[in-house]
Amino acid sequence: MQNQPTHKTNWGQFGTLIIVFFFWGFVAASNDILIPVFKENLHLTQAYSQMVSFAFYFAYTIGSIIFFIISETRKKDLLQDLGYKNGISVGLIISAAGTLLFYPAAETSSFLLFISGLFIVGLGFALQQIAANPLAIIMGDPKTGSQRLSMAGGINNFGTTIGPLIISFAIFGSVTATNVHASISSIKTPYLILGAAFVLVAIIFKFSKVPNKINLDEVAEDEASDASKVIHRSSVFKYPQLVLGMIAIFVYVGVEVTTASNLPEFMKEHLGTATDKIAPFVSLYWASLMIGRWTSSVGAFDISKGAKGVLRFLMPYIAFGVFLLVNKIAQHDITPFYIYIIIIIGLIICDILSKGNPARQLLIFSGMGIAALLIGIFADGMVSVFAFISVGLFCSTLWPCIFTLAVAGLGKYTNKGSSMLIMMIMGGGVMAVVQGFLASPHLLGIQFSYFVPVACFLYLAFYAWRVKKVLASQGIDYDVKVSGGH
Repeated sequence: MQNQPTHKTNWGQFGTLIIVFFFWGFVAASNDILIPVFKENLHLTQAYSQMVSFAFYFAYTIGSIIFFIISETRKKDLLQDLGYKNGISVGLIISAAGTLLFYPAAETSSFLLFISGLFIVGLGFALQQIAANPLAIIMGDPKTGSQRLSMAGGINNFGTTIGPLIISFAIFGSVTATNVHASISSIKTPYLILGAAFVLVAIIFKFSKVPNKINLDEVAEDEASDASKVIHRSSVFKYPQLVLGMIAIFVYVGVEVTTASNLPEFMKEHLGTATDKIAPFVSLYWASLMIGRWTSSVGAFDISKGAKGVLRFLMPYIAFGVFLLVNKIAQHDITPFYIYIIIIIGLIICDILSKGNPARQLLIFSGMGIAALLIGIFADGMVSVFAFISVGLFCSTLWPCIFTLAVAGLGKYTNKGSSMLIMMIMGGGVMAVVQGFLASPHLLGIQFSYFVPVACFLYLAFYAWRVKKVLASQGIDYDVKVSGGH
């Protein structure tokens, strides 16, 4: 229905919502600093150390299954009953409870307690994500939902950019520490502070103006260019865009997590980099996601076409400037990272070619991700390091693209579909363990283990091609919606 009025983004509500996106990124990226510390202090293998990622991301699966079972048992969508902002508040309290386990874990040097705490934090994040992702899409014109999710993702990756640096500071005692063998007990304080922040934000959400109820069937008709083709099916699993999208989320999060979590081991083996010097490189990987998402989010702004064109060139360098500033404050040498100014040009070109279409962007960025990984696999030294880090640029907008495409047209099944997608975040843990296992010198070795994310990107390219046809049969055409919608 192209003659529908365009809905303006509610920036006040959206500003409150993106706080939780920041937390998700902060914790996820900080896990990459914990992994080598646990490995060295507790004498773990590379594969076993990846249980940090596995426990955290597997919690998303368990949390989503619990949500789905409760909704099915009650014959009523849990979020439609509990409310969206209330659901986010409850999720924050659950995550806060998980951080409490870090105290006894640090006192006893118990790896099991550490990953149990991270598991509970992840359970809370699962409920938050099930509610927050659909909210970001409907807080304005559904046609620009993926671009709003990119903007929220940009805030998420501000968290991933500063998270490794702050946690590294807390663990090693200073940002220029040379003591690689940091004390396990130093981990508890930053996570207890984080738990207190969760509680504070839960209170803020409870009294905010973030919507508690949404008419999902109305949203489904609103996003279709031809409402007569909107299909109301008997089960959430009868929508191909969702089922294929679940696999896409699984492998996408797998790429995002395993590329970063195995990077410290690659740098140690191939460059001899000390553990406490790796944080800036891990930070740049997550900053790369921020760079890409800030660039893609330009389309969500209510500004002229010319202004958007200018911002598409400025935004990635503003985001890169944030990374440089944070690391300069942390007293890290930032001169090795200047080469990234050139690499970012590739991202800008790909963003322009995608024209804001989530399916086209998914296809183009997947292809570039494969190219970056192959360079990293067959080159060596800093060329490989920056090639692997640049995967973050091309992972950047894949979550909002996949999520938007997968829940498009689901109507009343949107929340259940969202829970199914969040469930597949476990791919981050599974793929990290798989690559960690294959990274053994007796198998592929750390460098050739990066063929695992190459395989993931190949599926994402297939999904981009297939989902376009599936949605077109349901009256949803993103070429019409994005380029012709406003």
